[in-house]
Amino acid sequence: MEMKQICRAGLILLGLTDTLVFLWEACQDLTLVILIIAAIISLVLGIATEGVKEGWYDGASIAFAVFLVIVVTAVSDYKQSLQFQHLNEEKQNIQVEVIRGGRRIQVSIFDIVVGDVVALKIGDQVPADGVLINGHSLAIDESSMTGESKIVTKDQKTPFFMGGCKVADGYGTMLVTAVGLNTEWGLLMASISEDNNEETPLQVRLNGVATLIGILGLSVAALVLIVMFARYFTGHTTDSNGTVQFVKGQTSAKSAIFGSIKILTVAVTIVVVAVPEGLPLAVTLTLAYSMRKMMADKALVRRLSACETMGSATTICSDKTGTLTLNQMTVVQSIVGGTKLRSPASPENSSATFESLSCTVTSLVLEGIAQNTAGSVFKAEDGNVEVTGSPTEKAILFWGVELHMNFTEERSKSTILHVSPFNSEKKRAGVAVLAGDSNVHVHWKGAAEIVLALCTSWLDTDGSIHEMTTDKADQFKEYIEYMAEQSLRCVAFAYRTIENDVPSEEQRINWQLPDNDLTLIGIVGMKDPCRPGVREAVELCINAGVKVRMVTGDNLKTARAIALECGILTDHEASAPIIIEGRVFRAYNDAEREAIAEKISVMARSSPNDKLLLVKALKKRGHVVAVTGDGTNDAPALHEADIGLSMGIQGTEVAKESSDIIILDDNFSSVVKVVRWGRSVYANIQKFIQFQLTVNVAALVINVVAAISSGNVPLNAVQLLWVNLIMDTLGALALATEPPTDQLMMRPPVGRREPLVTNIMWRNLFIQVFNEFNSRKPEELNIFDGVSRNHLFLGVVSITVILQVIIIEFLGKFTSTVRLSWKLWLVSVAIAFVSWPLAFVGKFIPVPKTPLKDFLMRCWPKRRKQGDEGATPPV
Repeated sequence: MEMKQICRAGLILLGLTDTLVFLWEACQDLTLVILIIAAIISLVLGIATEGVKEGWYDGASIAFAVFLVIVVTAVSDYKQSLQFQHLNEEKQNIQVEVIRGGRRIQVSIFDIVVGDVVALKIGDQVPADGVLINGHSLAIDESSMTGESKIVTKDQKTPFFMGGCKVADGYGTMLVTAVGLNTEWGLLMASISEDNNEETPLQVRLNGVATLIGILGLSVAALVLIVMFARYFTGHTTDSNGTVQFVKGQTSAKSAIFGSIKILTVAVTIVVVAVPEGLPLAVTLTLAYSMRKMMADKALVRRLSACETMGSATTICSDKTGTLTLNQMTVVQSIVGGTKLRSPASPENSSATFESLSCTVTSLVLEGIAQNTAGSVFKAEDGNVEVTGSPTEKAILFWGVELHMNFTEERSKSTILHVSPFNSEKKRAGVAVLAGDSNVHVHWKGAAEIVLALCTSWLDTDGSIHEMTTDKADQFKEYIEYMAEQSLRCVAFAYRTIENDVPSEEQRINWQLPDNDLTLIGIVGMKDPCRPGVREAVELCINAGVKVRMVTGDNLKTARAIALECGILTDHEASAPIIIEGRVFRAYNDAEREAIAEKISVMARSSPNDKLLLVKALKKRGHVVAVTGDGTNDAPALHEADIGLSMGIQGTEVAKESSDIIILDDNFSSVVKVVRWGRSVYANIQKFIQFQLTVNVAALVINVVAAISSGNVPLNAVQLLWVNLIMDTLGALALATEPPTDQLMMRPPVGRREPLVTNIMWRNLFIQVFNEFNSRKPEELNIFDGVSRNHLFLGVVSITVILQVIIIEFLGKFTSTVRLSWKLWLVSVAIAFVSWPLAFVGKFIPVPKTPLKDFLMRCWPKRRKQGDEGATPPV
């Protein structure tokens, strides 16, 4: 019990420390520091001149307003830090495959314990320190720990693994020897603190806008300061009773100093109002709110900039497998020995069953299935079969189970000598095994047309081997094309026998398995159905002006069939030259690639490098490119794209580390939701800017005109701070959390250079609480649409109104206000209400599509002589 109390007390102290840190950081704002100094001076001089009873109001009210701004800012920053902490925990919660109780299961990286056996494959992150149990072509990238880019091969001579490194090639298993902070990676990371206060591109642009407005505010404040000092010391400033405030030779030094302090406080407060401190806060609140909501929509944001950039996306280069499709492969057609086999998945009559094949053929088929896969089969006591591995491997292993394969027995019949793991460059995988008859068989499986091109013979149903004639090769190609037209992925199996030139154990480390003179065993066609709702999601993107392009490793006919099914292609487009193979695209020069990239809807038989070339070409054409990927080799394209989206289920850790957003359910529909939220972020920022510009313009104009004409300003320091609080903090809270609407997906993407302050926003400038409703829908006529669902917006507006009433009715001494009768309240509401019909009518005023800046550039005569390239339009 005592230990629990000590821990609880420690946590409370830690929380208080964090709170104090955020309060201290909020106090660092220069204008707030100036106001605090002004409050202290006003308090001292007020008490000295008017006594304790009356003289403390001005100083105390300024101090209270400053304190309120500091507290609200600190609370917002603290909540934001908690949000980032939660997202980091989600980002680091990696799922890994371990072998427990003889079966492979997925567990969190935080649940791994010493003694676990972890299965590793290409693209995985090593989750802990350990030693090698077994592996095939297992190579580790240890650059994150050693700083050396050399890939280290793991074998009996170098069996040790360090957590945090990446699997560069091969597969295998390791025994965990250390976890958490006891690993080399843990010791390293304990001394490193990750900084998540990342400044996004939009924040940079907003800082630029804030700087310009700040300069304008400083200029206005300086003008007001000069005018008010001139009027004050020349005797042209009077109080509310008409009494001159300064008479030369009669006014005491204390009164003169006190009057000067008041003037200085007003000038500083004008700067506070003019400088839009709320812009960074609005961005922070919008991003934090959007990131939390995107988690519910199965999207984990790793980098803040991706939230806003995704709203500007003009094209999405999407993978097929797992993103557009379910990634649930099933073998539905198979051809062995040139004969179509009967299968439970294809109930139509076929010319042969697996049992009718010769023993030689069945032995080779089962040997190739069992040994040339990185997956495994586990048969439970209740008879249920569990299969692990990639979707393709699972489909092949399930097919083997249908063929009555005993996985464990088949594995024990032969010994693996060497493995050539699958990668997306060669699109095939191979294994050399020592069979029971002392022969060495090299099995290959991979893309059907690629493996077929390597075959010089084929295996008949009776076990005899025939030469691969041109006619027979064409017949197999027809099988492949027929399957592809049915949107099936075709995988071919082939083998060859090695008799004399088998390398020794030492030589086999770098052995290149022979892939020539192969004998074709058979071909299978696997079905991967499209995801439900993907066609509607693609259509939504098209309506939103976002082009969807499919990049896949499948052949042309399979890619075309899937693209038609998903809606990426239409029937009249299917034969147009917008479907291209990767090898054709990569053969073009840079200029040709840029020209053709614009027209490509489907890229088939593509390698990761082809995807990278496509992304570069599209970016050069001015597109904002989003890319989905799940493999290790997708990392360059994910990194090069404006927004990289990795897959949370099938994605490798390398792909996830290279991405900006992780799609947790691997679903293209979730990608479209990210676009929707991205557009919402940008729209919410624009709403807040319009809302804030109204106050900036109104407050500055009113104070300048009043200062010049009367020597006084209608709003004192406390009142201006209250307006600033509405404008910055409460306005940001109300408008930054507007949820996305369907209207956002019915407009074209923003693009790269769209101005933040549009012509429509300039047109919509109007009265604050009522204008907050106008700012919700800058372009729509119905400003109340969906307002009942945004409880935070209604809550903030209600709090603003309640505080306004309290300030006027009960805080007159502090805020220099007078109570209003109910008639004057009605007049105030009526005046404010005018902003609604005015805004409604104003939205019918046409505005040019050309941004104001570009319009001025066009109107400014181009009198550019030599040496006058820097000519700019007047501002």
